[in-house]
Amino acid sequence: MTDFPRDPDDLRAWFEAHGVERLPGLLGIEIVELAPSHCTLRLEIETKHLASNGYLHAATVVAIADTAAGYGCVASLPEGANGFTTVELKSNHTASVTEGGLVAHATLAHRGRTIQVWDSVVRSELTDRQVALFRNTQLILYPRREAAKLDD
Repeated sequence: MTDFPRDPDDLRAWFEAHGVERLPGLLGIEIVELAPSHCTLRLEIETKHLASNGYLHAATVVAIADTAAGYGCVASLPEGANGFTTVELKSNHTASVTEGGLVAHATLAHRGRTIQVWDSVVRSELTDRQVALFRNTQLILYPRREAAKLDD
């Protein structure tokens, strides 16, 4: 796992540098705000974000919401933790948009030592209309302990 910076400004710069050639960068996801307990991201809708029917692809909406919860989770990791993985994601898509920006705002609903739960709302930046609601459950990861050596 990664030793993430603990300072929110350093963490933001780390995500921006490391996300360029990964999914967040490829989709054009931008960090608006990152702090322990919440994260806001933005994405300008382009043709690449649409399904073949011309509507916003659900995977685009899932990607921005999951990324917001993930970035927020990292900013909220307990002492000694070195990462997380999403173990459950629930989405309710309530509208679609085809232009303008999407904004995802994730907030921490439960902060535990081994589990975090995040709620996210994705909205149209142009109309402020709700596009989707999400709930993410994140398993908090810690460095592995040295396994006892077996003689077998």
